[in-house]
Amino acid sequence: MEHFFREQQRLVDSIIPTKRYLYDRIDWSNRCIGILGARGTGKTTLMLQYVKEVYHADGKGMYVSVDSPYFQAHNLFEFAREFHQLGGKAIFLDEIHKYPDWSIHIKSIYDSLPDMKVVFSGSSLLQIAKQKGDLSRRATIYNLHGLSLREYINLIHKKEYPAYSLETIITDHQKIADDLCRDMKILKEFRDYLQTGYYPFFLEGEALYKFKVREVINHILEMDLPFVNRIEPRQISKIKKLLYLLATGVPFVPNIAKLAEATDISRPRLYEYLEKLQDAKLLNLVRSQGRGYEVLTRPEKILLENSNLMYAIAEMVNAGALRELFFVNQVRNAHCIHPQLLESTVELAGSGDFIVNGRYTFEVGGKKKGFKQISGVSDAFVVSDDIESGFKNKIPLWIFGFMY
Repeated sequence: MEHFFREQQRLVDSIIPTKRYLYDRIDWSNRCIGILGARGTGKTTLMLQYVKEVYHADGKGMYVSVDSPYFQAHNLFEFAREFHQLGGKAIFLDEIHKYPDWSIHIKSIYDSLPDMKVVFSGSSLLQIAKQKGDLSRRATIYNLHGLSLREYINLIHKKEYPAYSLETIITDHQKIADDLCRDMKILKEFRDYLQTGYYPFFLEGEALYKFKVREVINHILEMDLPFVNRIEPRQISKIKKLLYLLATGVPFVPNIAKLAEATDISRPRLYEYLEKLQDAKLLNLVRSQGRGYEVLTRPEKILLENSNLMYAIAEMVNAGALRELFFVNQVRNAHCIHPQLLESTVELAGSGDFIVNGRYTFEVGGKKKGFKQISGVSDAFVVSDDIESGFKNKIPLWIFGFMY
């Protein structure tokens, strides 16, 4: 135990004090909490911040990463029980998807140690309801996404700019923009964010940032995806090719037959892989209004999950794709705290580009984008890039980065 406490002390001493948006949205009073998210989004830091704030003084909370070699030879439940016998009250388990039958062990901790809190983090690929140990009734699950534009700016400028709901942005975007533009050159901040601002490790320096993003992609594809979904290693090179084609191909309305032929992946398996890449937070799949979340059907639009992925993969970045993926990413992230709420917030519209929450229609484009495509549509708005401030139903694109 002393080794783990020393390691915890070292990690706690090194964490940044700034908290992610999810920290205050988690109900920490729950006995069993799961935090899922893509690699590099800050799950470890979030847990360590809570350990430092609540348990660091009395030693009753312990953080461990279960991909440690120690846990290849030791039983996770027995470890938690030993800590409990020494007075432990909360255990924080990182990289939980790397431990075999992890859900059974967490269920045992929850059921057998009734005064022990267990918080675990894992890959966004995890499907909690499908685990052997039934955690769906025990664990409260949260999604941690990459940084919003707001969080990025707060970190850069050491500010505390607030988040705004979609409805507030629609009604008050001019005032919000005027207030923010007095403090900074927002379009420059926006361009920087699109390239190097989605993952918190940008704080470690921008020189190697794109290389680190590629490392995140490779780790997800080579380690997390096969480990969680039992995908054969020989399929990974095909999935990498698929991701590259999606990142570099314009237009981004998918031709499934051509994608299947180009990657040598069967059509049913291609649909499955697209869903897995969305679960892994590498893609966003958008379907038409009313279709909801239909697995093994063709998504009408495929976008990379965030803009930093596009800059890390593609030699040339398509402006139209970049605008749309930013809009979808930020709006979906803002609405998706719990995994079960993933879809239906952003769908393809009959007129315009996207419809949000089944009500608001948005046409996304450059600064000269007009209202022709959404003429006669109620609750319809143009979302324009390259403008600091909008007017009435014309809203600057960057401002949707202040939703979480």
